[in-house]
Amino acid sequence: MMFSSKFNLLLLFVPISLIFSYSGAPSTVVFSLNFMAIMPLAKLLGFATEELALMSGPTIGALLNATFGNVVELILGIIALKDGLIRVVQASVMGSILSNILLVLGFCFLLGGVGRIEQRFSMTAAQTSSSLLAITTLSLLVPAAFSYTAVASAKDTEIGILNLSHGTSIILLIVYALSLFFQLKTHREQYDDAENEEVDEDEEPQTSMIFSLASLLLVAGLVSVHADFLVGAIEGVVDEWNINETFVGVILLPIVGNAAEHVSSVTFAMKNKMNLSINIAISSSLQIGLFVTPLLVIAGWIFDQPMTLFFEDFETVVLFASVMIVNYLIQDGRSNWLEGVLLLASYAIISFAFWFHPSTSLNGLLMWH
Repeated sequence: MMFSSKFNLLLLFVPISLIFSYSGAPSTVVFSLNFMAIMPLAKLLGFATEELALMSGPTIGALLNATFGNVVELILGIIALKDGLIRVVQASVMGSILSNILLVLGFCFLLGGVGRIEQRFSMTAAQTSSSLLAITTLSLLVPAAFSYTAVASAKDTEIGILNLSHGTSIILLIVYALSLFFQLKTHREQYDDAENEEVDEDEEPQTSMIFSLASLLLVAGLVSVHADFLVGAIEGVVDEWNINETFVGVILLPIVGNAAEHVSSVTFAMKNKMNLSINIAISSSLQIGLFVTPLLVIAGWIFDQPMTLFFEDFETVVLFASVMIVNYLIQDGRSNWLEGVLLLASYAIISFAFWFHPSTSLNGLLMWH
């Protein structure tokens, strides 16, 4: 497992980053080393879940891939939330969704489409994903509209948004559970029929289920340690490098968390296994929007932190436009390399926008008293 990919050579950064982190090195060094250490750990999560996928079927395997890939985002979010860095949590959540639907999916379409006229994937899965992405966007648009149309005092509006976010989060978790029931139970055949055609009959698991599960737990524990150091170094990095704070949360942190999805999803696309590829990339975004985000809102409720679904206006508009573009491209169940270029171009434009956009302090917004 350790040598399953050259990417895992970056595991050398795991002990190095721990040594420098515990020795009180500068924030920029701690951030950079832990940034590099988390990426191969995310890849190991991807490898272990691919092993489980071979044992449990393609649909459940794709869900496991996305779920354990998002363990990184969940750990980062909870640690930042406990420290009161609500803008870090919101920015990283937003960035994770954008990264999956634009960057990861863009590379899948581009690299998978090279040398092919087009690639096809399940229409049912694509249309269902489009609807769920729309619900995710709606859950962020409603609090923004609530804020701008409320005529009550600022304090009452803040309390209203907080209560709205708590209620909406519970609804989103229910929707997520029902979507799993739809995919894994009532309409499983529609998902499995297409994906079963993509499974290599000669491909066998290289490890046992117990070893894979134990590896997932061990690696997730290591990720939590590195994530703690990474989050603790963010403010120092922003000051030292003089970079936009939101850019760190929206663009840089998701690169760490989505490394597993990048590698797994793009690899499947290059093998023309588009149903598995789309399932990993889109399912990961849906799980961030319908599971991780509401779970973090409820965690903020427990930690007495005002984590809400009211994001900055600029971010909400960007997400709305991005989801609209992706929904348009995937609804026909076909893709080509040019569509990949369009998605990557969209992500590049958004990255430039976040780099230059003047933003509220990461730990200043929504820190109500």
